[in-house]
Amino acid sequence: MKKPKSTLDQIELHFITDQKGNKEYVMLKFDDYRQLIEDYQDLAIVAERRDDERIPFEKLEKKLKASGRV
Repeated sequence: MKKPKSTLDQIELHFITDQKGNKEYVMLKFDDYRQLIEDYQDLAIVAERRDDERIPFEKLEKKLKASGRV
């Protein structure tokens, strides 16, 4: 099975190096930067909710139907 590409694999990066060729800065398109920030925020939310109570889908579905949301 092929490993799915990450956002980083899809971003075109350009590096600015010092006189010795060491990478010091990176440039990327603003839309790519924005996508990275969104991904980071999503991961932060997942981490915050890691210990939240989990309920079976069937129980959630019943609860939503009872409240008229579905």
